[in-house]
Amino acid sequence: MDLFSRSWAALRAAVAALPDQDFARPSGCTGWLVRDLACHLVIDAQDVLITLVTPAATRPTVDAAGYWHVAQEPPTGDDPLDALTVRLAAAYEDPALLAFHLDDVGSAAGRAAELADPDALVSTQGMVLTVRDYLTAYVLEWTLHHLDLIAHLPGVPGPPAEGLARSRALLEEIAGAPFPASFTDTDALVVGTGRRPASDEENARLGELADRLPLVLG
Repeated sequence: MDLFSRSWAALRAAVAALPDQDFARPSGCTGWLVRDLACHLVIDAQDVLITLVTPAATRPTVDAAGYWHVAQEPPTGDDPLDALTVRLAAAYEDPALLAFHLDDVGSAAGRAAELADPDALVSTQGMVLTVRDYLTAYVLEWTLHHLDLIAHLPGVPGPPAEGLARSRALLEEIAGAPFPASFTDTDALVVGTGRRPASDEENARLGELADRLPLVLG
């Protein structure tokens, strides 16, 4: 629960500190500028708020790892929802308005998470899981998108080390195998999710796991 808050606060702070011109730079998400990623984070924050007030009366159907659907193909940016996000981001025109909206809705999502009962059951996307597992899944979401944010902005602070480590552990659980110890947490996450291709040397170290990558999470 605390790691969710720290990861989310770090990501929001990184966006808030960006100069206007950085919102027009590419992000690590295929087909998205930084402003598109920031707009997606607004939608993510809304999803967190909605889910935390959507109680479930049945037993959990998934845990934090099971929350994630693994697709076969990387996103192209042409998906209708992705395209809508781009149009919404462009409609803000002034990056300060987008940053303000993210801070406003994002802060509310952070407070809601801090107030939530970790053992309560919530429903989202046809799944039932505990608040604890839901927020753990979102540590991976925040960490990956923080890496997306800084992909072409090397001077921007990255995600917290503990968020990287927890996200790597969750990705390994999803993969059903550990990444080599020689991989940094960042390398495991960006290579494991297809955010950059593995080098020949990395593929050799990955062994059989290389055949199961990338894990395209959705």
